[in-house]
Amino acid sequence: MSSSFQLRPLGSTGISVTPLGLSASYLPGKKTVYAAAEEGVNLFFSYGFDRQMIHPLRELMQSNREKYTLMTGAYNYVWWAQDVRKAFEKRLRQFGTDYIDVFLFMGVMKPAEFAPKVHEDLLKLKEEGKVRAIGVSCHNRAFLGKLAAEGDLNAFMLRYNAAHRGAERDIFPHLARHNPGVISYTATRWTALLRRPKGWPKGARIPTAPECYRFVLSNPHVHAVLTAPRNERELRENIAAVQKGPLDEEDMKFMREFGDAVYNRKQWFM
Repeated sequence: MSSSFQLRPLGSTGISVTPLGLSASYLPGKKTVYAAAEEGVNLFFSYGFDRQMIHPLRELMQSNREKYTLMTGAYNYVWWAQDVRKAFEKRLRQFGTDYIDVFLFMGVMKPAEFAPKVHEDLLKLKEEGKVRAIGVSCHNRAFLGKLAAEGDLNAFMLRYNAAHRGAERDIFPHLARHNPGVISYTATRWTALLRRPKGWPKGARIPTAPECYRFVLSNPHVHAVLTAPRNERELRENIAAVQKGPLDEEDMKFMREFGDAVYNRKQWFM
């Protein structure tokens, strides 16, 4: 593992992760997954149907399973929710492993979608020792704040970026007591933070993807951020940037101002 990529605790889960985790959402190619492992990345996120992630990671984990942190889960689709136990067993088969590090119920938009049975099934997996950490991915900040305060779940995958900073108010203040692991995604706000919004001066500075990741990781409440590069070059650029550490206050001010301009232009996915 690269000595310059320091591991950090994923909250109180007992799991140590690199600050940058890899997702294959933008189909970066299998070579990029192997490159991430070579660079020392140890956190890998899979939806369960992204073959470009599943096949390389399965091979990597065969020889040194404990080196890699696998984060995956069951999905709450618009019209139906996957059975947690069945999805879990399928993930074990897909990755050729006998345990999963972080197992989430993903895509929760409102409290009613996190049914009592889903909650119970997650807790059982943790009690049985088949999962090291359980949690949800969710866009409902108030609900995540409530779950964090309750302490039953010990991992949260949530949206946080320069344009969407509501977690600073609705979620992060509730983390102190139980210290769950926090993994952020959409650091570039689906690339909107990489483009000039209407009203932003032409020729003026625009953030880079690496700056977006550094912004997220500059918040001490975030333990890791997912990157979804399109290719190996973008991956290596993001890794190199994250290794520089947090942004300075001047750059943080710029990111907030630009984030506000992007947020005020289109308030979708709130």
